[in-house]
Amino acid sequence: MQYELASYQGQAVIFIRFEKDAALNAEVKKWAGVRWSHSQKAWYVLDTAFYREKFGLLPKPLIGKAVLLHIHPINQPALQAYVETLQLKAYSPHTIQTYRNEFAQLLYVLKDKKVEELDATKLRSYFLYCINTLKLSENTIHSRLNAVKFYFEQVLKREQFFFEIPRPKKPSILPKVIHVKDIKKLFEVTTNLKHNTLLKLCYGMGLRVSEIVNLKISDIDSKNMQVFIECAKGKKDRYANLPESILLQLRAYYVEYKPKKYLFEGQYGDRYSVRSAQKVFADALKKAKINKTVGIHGLRHSFATHLLEAGTDISFIQQLLGHNDLKTTLRYTHVSKNALKNIKSPLDNL
Repeated sequence: MQYELASYQGQAVIFIRFEKDAALNAEVKKWAGVRWSHSQKAWYVLDTAFYREKFGLLPKPLIGKAVLLHIHPINQPALQAYVETLQLKAYSPHTIQTYRNEFAQLLYVLKDKKVEELDATKLRSYFLYCINTLKLSENTIHSRLNAVKFYFEQVLKREQFFFEIPRPKKPSILPKVIHVKDIKKLFEVTTNLKHNTLLKLCYGMGLRVSEIVNLKISDIDSKNMQVFIECAKGKKDRYANLPESILLQLRAYYVEYKPKKYLFEGQYGDRYSVRSAQKVFADALKKAKINKTVGIHGLRHSFATHLLEAGTDISFIQQLLGHNDLKTTLRYTHVSKNALKNIKSPLDNL
């Protein structure tokens, strides 16, 4: 028998394939939940832990924090030293969580084998397993490589340990931008003053969602029309320009909602959550009937692209976005090429 992990009719399944055999066919028919696929001409069952064990397949990889509960005691000290080193180097809580979870995936696979005993050859095999068996995306592979590299080079001090392990090429993905007319629609359908103000500030200042929820009342300088963005990505401070058109609305919002510390606060006076801000955007997108797969970060992308289309110098946009490298900002030149957009196809001249 051959077993094939696959996605079928929106579900994770295991196909069971074998040469025509009446006895085998009769046996398979008795299995709980087994079904026949006419298109695949094979039996299949749902991809469960029971059938993975029955067929001798690798268990499903654990996701996120769940993997932390399945690390062998022999590698627990390595995980603790790993997290402590990240903390001592003052990495952000989000980066610590991401690195820890990615490193924990390696420890989970190792079971009772000590992680510090791995050499470059074994690590190379592990990343091939991540690519070929787990089918991880290029971005996830990069993230896991960075996490494991940190352990060997920063915790164990083994320099150049990853010299022989190549990185997969990242896909070149252009930023998703919302048209100006659709941006206006988003604001028109968002009648809640708090939600409307949040979305307008996100777009009007090109803020990340983490930056908008972390804004404090004290960060807003209406006299100089600037907003202080404290400890943003990469632990960098910067100033953003406060749009003149939002000032009256911002004052009306303050009078109505009376926030204490953060500009946008939750039900119990704490900081507004990232998830809530994302839901506000998703609801607005739905109300405006904008058929586009894009998250709230699309407002930031749109801010940069629309500035570029208005003739703003790319170096100024870089400063407003808080990018370290101009190459990151230059991505928007691929999205906004007004001169190229005006070129007519030869088809139109026929």
